[in-house]
Amino acid sequence: MSDTPVIGVLALQGDVREHLIALASADAQARPVRRPEELAEVDGLVIPGGESTTMSKLAVLFGMMEPLREQVRAGMPVYGTCAGMILLAEKILDPRSGQETVGGIDMIVRRNAFGRQNESFEAAVEVAGIDGGPVEGVFIRAPWVESVGAEAEVIAEHGGHIVAVRQRNVLTTSFHPELTGDHRVHALFVEMVRAVK
Repeated sequence: MSDTPVIGVLALQGDVREHLIALASADAQARPVRRPEELAEVDGLVIPGGESTTMSKLAVLFGMMEPLREQVRAGMPVYGTCAGMILLAEKILDPRSGQETVGGIDMIVRRNAFGRQNESFEAAVEVAGIDGGPVEGVFIRAPWVESVGAEAEVIAEHGGHIVAVRQRNVLTTSFHPELTGDHRVHALFVEMVRAVK
């Protein structure tokens, strides 16, 4: 059996290609996932950045919401960036009408907390569990985490706000490491997938 995990990127909307490249560079076999049968063929999944309300509605439309919830409950490793973080939260502080979440991390997130598109920025972020110094994070209309439950582990903060959380096999960052060429967060996730494969 190959030690190379097969990791899907939810390809309903968002920066799918950049995650596929980052995962491949972290020694995973990466492929887009749009349908439940494709989800069933992967060892782990990345939920990319994008527009969380649109992604939520498309997941329902494509019949993906319940299979995603089932896989998270069953322990499949999942990593969400930006909008993906919102989708993996148990609760959104200010949800749009009809916006659903997959769940997986006991946390409350605030959408667009760091400001509008024109207030996007890059920052060095110290992430627990990642060696070699800070990760360069790109924050684009990024959420932050208002609070976490007892089982959720805060692994990074920026400006006094929680920006990365892990709970068992679920990992989230409010920033986009896939846009920087630094693939250490993806490498951490690949190791999480290998651990349960």
